[in-house]
Amino acid sequence: MAVLNVQTVSSAGVAPAFVAAEAGGDKFANYGRTCIIVKNGDASPTTVTVNSQKPCDQGFDHDLTVSVPAGGEKWIGPLDPGRFNNAAGQVEITYSAVTSVTVAVVQV
Repeated sequence: MAVLNVQTVSSAGVAPAFVAAEAGGDKFANYGRTCIIVKNGDASPTTVTVNSQKPCDQGFDHDLTVSVPAGGEKWIGPLDPGRFNNAAGQVEITYSAVTSVTVAVVQV
């Protein structure tokens, strides 16, 4: 898994830098105000899976899955650190496909 750089939004703004999604998934530090931006340039939808480390507020340990349409973009988050952070304080994400998929992580 590649470690993604968290980019901070400031009053001056931010132009997020996108990187190619890794076939084995990605991870990033999560501070509770962190969002993932996924752009899918492929001709088919891509499913992004955010690995849940602990049960949600209803007591179930289920991953968050978000479908990013072909040619589309989705912002995912912010993500609750208590549910999604691993022992290193990082969120782990995987993709159903990575062809033409780019990702950026921003903290607001």
